[in-house]
Formats: sequence, structure tokens, C-alpha cells
Amino acid sequence: MTRLIAGFAGSLTLSVPKSGTRPTSDRVREAIFSALDARDLIDGAHVVDLYAGSGALGLEAASRGASSVVLVEKAASAARVCQANARLVEQQAARFGVEPAPRIRVVTRAARSAVETLDGPIDLVFIDPPYEVSADEVDELLEALEPRLAPGAVIALERSSRSAPPTTSGGIVHDRTARYGETVVHWLSRVANGD
Repeated sequence: MTRLIAGFAGSLTLSVPKSGTRPTSDRVREAIFSALDARDLIDGAHVVDLYAGSGALGLEAASRGASSVVLVEKAASAARVCQANARLVEQQAARFGVEPAPRIRVVTRAARSAVETLDGPIDLVFIDPPYEVSADEVDELLEALEPRLAPGAVIALERSSRSAPPTTSGGIVHDRTARYGETVVHWLSRVANGD
């Protein structure tokens, strides 16, 4: 069981896919959003949640004031769960008269091919791939994301502590890494001037 933490949909229970995903723990999700809130990075943001699973990261951002959220999940069964959870969040927004309500869209595609179709500029990206996704694949995904990111955009990349850290180039820089047991969150950002 996964619950949204805060915002207009705070405490809303989300469905999770029966298999094939590894939900972000409550502890890690709380730490991620605490860091984002401290920097005032959510309100009005355009957000993309890659390897969305249940959509909990992107929907948490929607609940906390993101303007738009795209949930990207290639597994059809998990994408259906994302869609159902998105409807619940939209219903909560309507119930509480949230204006403007966040725009939430589910894209059923592999992360890399979905990135190539996304409109920018994107302000905030969550990347939580299965642990078996290679470091090279993650690096290629970051490279594909770069031209779609707003200057100053932030990326929260969740990986196993045994995975290699991301290799950044061009306009994406690695800011810091936070450890939570077996999980690490790499914080990256798009340099403000684009070079």
C-alpha cells in the first residue's frame, strides 16, 4: 500500500502494480520531497516521472502543486494502475476545488522512446528504473533528456547503492548523492546557462 504524503491529495491511498515494480519506500519519498520543498521546486513545475510504476512520485508532485505531470511506464498493467491513480488525484483536486488543477497524463512507452516525444521545458524529473537497468542505459536516458530540460531543472535519480553513479556531460551536472540503506538518490541539475 502506498499513500500520498502531503498536498491536496495527502493520505490518499494509491494502488500498486501486482508485480514488476519496486515502489519507492516512504522514507525515501519523504526525503526526496522534503529536499524539493526546501528549494521550492514543485509549485507550478512541469514534471516527468520515468519508470513510474504506481505513479506515486509524479502524483505526489501533482498533489503538492505541480502544474503538469507525465507518468511514463512501459508495462501496460502498471500504466493502467498509473491511470487509475491519476484519476483518484484528479477527483481529489475537483473535490477540493484546486484551480488550476494539475494536468496529468500517462504515457505507455519505454522511458527512452517516451523522452524523445516529450515537450519541454521540463522542470523536474524522477527516474526510478529497475535495478537491472544498466548504468549505460541511464546515461543515455540523461543525454536524451538534456535538451528537453528547463535551465535549472532538477533530476532525482534513484538507484541501488551497488549501481555505478551516473556519468554526466554537457549541461547536466551531478550535485550530490544521498544514501538510504540499499537505495541512493543522485541529485542532478541542468546548468542554468545550458553549457
